Amino acid sequence: MASFPCPIEETLLPVPCKVNLRLAVGARRPNGYHDIDTFFLPLPEPADVLRLRRFDGPGDIDLQCSDPELETDDNLVVRAYRAYAAATGYAPRLEVHLAKHIPHGAGLGGGSSDAAVMLRYLNDRAGEAALSPVDLAALALTLGADIPFFLLGVPAAATGVGEALIPADPGLAGWCAVVVCPEAHVKTAWAYAALDASRALPQKPGANLLTTAFDANKRAFCVTGAPMRNDFETVVFAAHPELGRVKERLLALGAAGALLSGTGSAVFGLFRKRQTATLALAMLTGSGPRAYLAPL
Repeated sequence: MASFPCPIEETLLPVPCKVNLRLAVGARRPNGYHDIDTFFLPLPEPADVLRLRRFDGPGDIDLQCSDPELETDDNLVVRAYRAYAAATGYAPRLEVHLAKHIPHGAGLGGGSSDAAVMLRYLNDRAGEAALSPVDLAALALTLGADIPFFLLGVPAAATGVGEALIPADPGLAGWCAVVVCPEAHVKTAWAYAALDASRALPQKPGANLLTTAFDANKRAFCVTGAPMRNDFETVVFAAHPELGRVKERLLALGAAGALLSGTGSAVFGLFRKRQTATLALAMLTGSGPRAYLAPL
């Protein structure tokens, strides 16, 4: 009877997401990236889950995913594994199952967070081949601009393309975020191109008013010493007006501030009281889109 190898380790790792409390987009660099000024806030929900089985001896990675369309060599989990193996020579045989709960194309950084969890997992087990935090962050940056933040794992201000990180306390202890994930998908490349194109056109009076139904939407809500802001709202809300309506709904349900995350399509609201956030969640999930409650 044939025998099958047993893993020497089996573990489940949660994969958090992020929202941007601020996202100001600057000039486009010659390499195609843009300078940004942002504030990353990690959230425990929604979250992916990585199930890893490690076997004795070297090998490669075998990835399975709850979304079969993501079972490709271009998946950031696979790319992170192979980039780390190339940089360090540490390449254990891994069987990985990725349970996707962070929606794709939502501006929540799900793929980047998956990659960061993989890099941290490998580095914790690489022994003498392990990379320093600086070198690991540099390797992460070659895979994606958000991945160094997920390696850091704490709230942080960021500049450059997002790699120059300064940990900071946003002062939101005891607050809750409600994250709404509509069905719309916003491609990052489209969002940057649309923003660049919009800036090349003359601005009409009032163009900076992102939504109009509520006066509260016209007043900046300050977090981390700076107002909540996302430069992508102008172009994304124009193309997907239903996302602007989600922001308005969050404010109407008692959010102290609400914003598109990243290039979208997720929209989140910040609530001072958990009870208010819970009621808002119930109202929003009853109307269709997926929504999540994340304590801060």
